[in-house]
Amino acid sequence: MLAIIYTILIFGVLIFVHELGHFLAARLSGVTVLEFAIGMGPAIFKKQGKKTLYSIRLLPIGGYCSMEGETEESDAPGAFKKASKPRRAIILAAGVTMNFLVGFLLMLTTFIGTEVYSTKTVAEFNTADALSNQTGLMVNDTVQKVNGTTIFTANDIVFALLRDDDGIVEMDVLRDGKTVHLSGVEFKVSGEGENRTLDLDFKVYGEKASFLGAFSQALDGTISLVRNTWVSLGDMVTGRVGISELSGPVGVGEVVSQAAQIGWQSVIMIAAFLSISLGIFNSLPIPALDGGHLLLLLIEAIRGKPLNQKLEGILTVIGFAFFILLFIVVTISDVIKLF
Repeated sequence: MLAIIYTILIFGVLIFVHELGHFLAARLSGVTVLEFAIGMGPAIFKKQGKKTLYSIRLLPIGGYCSMEGETEESDAPGAFKKASKPRRAIILAAGVTMNFLVGFLLMLTTFIGTEVYSTKTVAEFNTADALSNQTGLMVNDTVQKVNGTTIFTANDIVFALLRDDDGIVEMDVLRDGKTVHLSGVEFKVSGEGENRTLDLDFKVYGEKASFLGAFSQALDGTISLVRNTWVSLGDMVTGRVGISELSGPVGVGEVVSQAAQIGWQSVIMIAAFLSISLGIFNSLPIPALDGGHLLLLLIEAIRGKPLNQKLEGILTVIGFAFFILLFIVVTISDVIKLF
């Protein structure tokens, strides 16, 4: 029950933050916000402001910031489509930006409460005959790249190695103040498919906590999470990994439940991950999402005129239907995993 409450609160706060970004950007741009809603479906709370209706709706699966003239023709002074294209772009991008910012701040909070951070520098090998040590990696090497991918955090090393097919990788490391390229560094791989495991045969140094260190860790962690999430989405599109790897509210609830048993820092880190993931998901170029609206705005800028209102509405409905279908599929997958 506690995990369910945590999950609803986390999603509620992140949706609120996302829509607040749109709301503030719209108000600052002179665009009238007709309704600021958290949740979908029937309203369970309403309050009419001077220009905006504030509401909380029954289903905690989304929210919206409805603006004058956003989906229909309007000659009102505060109509969305009467705002300049740069202002509209800022309004559309503000929700995603807020999610990234909140994700960073949540990470910063977690790292401030941590005594030691993991570095990217090899401290020791697990065994005297560690395969990576025999094929070029040395103690005190700081890993900078794996197979050409920039390494921001210690977790990036694991992520990059797991994406490699045979466990034989190219590495760039900082050694004695100079960048050294290592070719053919090997790690033991066993199993196949979802059962595939890779033996990370070394440990990294820890670094004593400080505020500047926490800021650096949070910034690197945010950049890393954004990059790795995009890479993972690309892997799903290409079929490298299956859609079963996605998690919906049920799967998230399970993860939050596990994190809650570990401690508050784990819950906050999960919230940071979800905030950034929500920002990335909304930036996808799918109609009905912010990225889709930005794509339509770009098309309008290139054409010199907007798309037909009816066509835009049809694309939005299709995008929304795709989102609902994906939500159902992922939820069913989450439930199956529980059993």
